[in-house]
Amino acid sequence: MIRRSLTLALAAAIAAAPLAQAQTPDTGAAQPATTPTVTAPTAASAPARAVPRPAAASTYRINAGDELEIYVWGEERLQRKVKVLPDGTIAFPLVGQIRVQGYLPSEIEALITTGLSAQYVGAVPQVTVSVLVPSGMQFSVMGRVKAPGTFSPGRYVNVLEALSMAGGPSEFANLDNVLVIRKAGSQLSTLNVKLASLFRLAGDTRDVAGGNIVQIETGDTVIVR
Repeated sequence: MIRRSLTLALAAAIAAAPLAQAQTPDTGAAQPATTPTVTAPTAASAPARAVPRPAAASTYRINAGDELEIYVWGEERLQRKVKVLPDGTIAFPLVGQIRVQGYLPSEIEALITTGLSAQYVGAVPQVTVSVLVPSGMQFSVMGRVKAPGTFSPGRYVNVLEALSMAGGPSEFANLDNVLVIRKAGSQLSTLNVKLASLFRLAGDTRDVAGGNIVQIETGDTVIVR
C-alpha cells in the first residue's frame, strides 16, 4: 500500500514538472538589444532649399526725365524716388548732387556706395537702383510714315522698330534715304540708313548688314523722305 502511494506521488510530480517549466519565464536568457533606426534623408524627403538667383543686370542708360528708385538696405531713411533733372543729375542724402545721365543703374549704385562710405565704420549696406519710369528715352519720327510723332518706348530700339512705332512707311517713302539726326550736346550729326532691300521678298542677311540699322538714342529724329 505504501509502495503504491509513492508510485502515484512520483507520477504526479513528473506530470506537473513540464507545466511549471512552461509557466516560469527564463529570466536568465539573453534578450536581443533594441537599436533605434536612423533613416538618412533622401532627396525626396529633404526640405527644398531656395537658391537665390542673381537679378539680370540692366543695360538701360539713364536719361534726363527718368524716375529712379534708390534703396539702401536696412536704411529706410535713405529710400528715395527721384527724377533725373534736365541737367542729368539727382540729389541724394549724405552724398549730394550726382551726375547720372548716361550711366547704367549698376554704375549709379557704385557712385552712391562710394559717397556713403564716409558715413559707415564698416561696409556700406547694399545699394539698389531701379528705373521706375524710363520716360527720358524719347525720339521722333517724321516724314513719310503713317503715324509720325514722338515716342517713349522705355527701352532701346533700332531704326526699324522706330518706323514700326510710327505705323510703318507710307506708300511713296524712299526707304533707301532714311535720315537719323543725332544730337550730342549742342552738336548734330547725321546717319544715313538704307532699308528698301529689307522690304523685298528676296532680302537676306547681307541686306541687314548693308542697311546700317542703327540703334536709336534718346533725342534722335528719324526722317523718312
